[in-house]
Amino acid sequence: MTTDQATEGQLFDDWPDRYDTWFTTPIGKLVKAYEAELLIELLAPQPDELILDVGCGSGVFTALVGAVRPALVGLDLSLPMLRRAEAKAVGYRFAALVGTMTRLPFADQSFDRVYSMTALEFVADARSAIGEMNRVTRPGGTVVVTTLNSLSPWAVRRKEKAAAGHSLFANMTFRSPQEMSRLASSPGTVKTAIHFLKDTDPGQAAVLEEQGRLEQKNTGALVALCWQKQ
Repeated sequence: MTTDQATEGQLFDDWPDRYDTWFTTPIGKLVKAYEAELLIELLAPQPDELILDVGCGSGVFTALVGAVRPALVGLDLSLPMLRRAEAKAVGYRFAALVGTMTRLPFADQSFDRVYSMTALEFVADARSAIGEMNRVTRPGGTVVVTTLNSLSPWAVRRKEKAAAGHSLFANMTFRSPQEMSRLASSPGTVKTAIHFLKDTDPGQAAVLEEQGRLEQKNTGALVALCWQKQ
């Protein structure tokens, strides 16, 4: 890992507690549930497969995929984040590795499935990162990449905070569903989720989420891209 990459990793070193605490709030719990539901639907992990979690962070979704009992590798720039992921994955077949998603330290066609949850927004060169994920996936394998949707009101709020000096949000690049579709290495599927706001009443949030899915809105806070490796 280069010096620049180590510096980027330090951006997240103080975030494990704040990140995990957010997912224990009423709205955070709903966000986690809906994002996890979409991930599992698209990734369809199976027992005993070898799966890579790129930008695994504190392991919020690593543990969910690990429950299916695959052999799972989590990669992240931040060592404190990886340590938190390891703690959540106790009892699972899980290996943690410090590294960058634009230069994955694995041989071609190493994994049955590869996924990345809300890490791509921290990479300027999205095409290189997605190309790397495709490279390490076996033919016929599945790749799922999610990121923050530039068409969502959530992105507008983060941009405002970035302009006000928020160090983490200032390093984000937001992408639309259409932009994500163009990045796929093979013809793929694009879906969005989280059709409510951070300050929405949790009871109303569930209604808005169902409505957004039924109407196939493209403004959900999370945009997910999925394709099969050719």
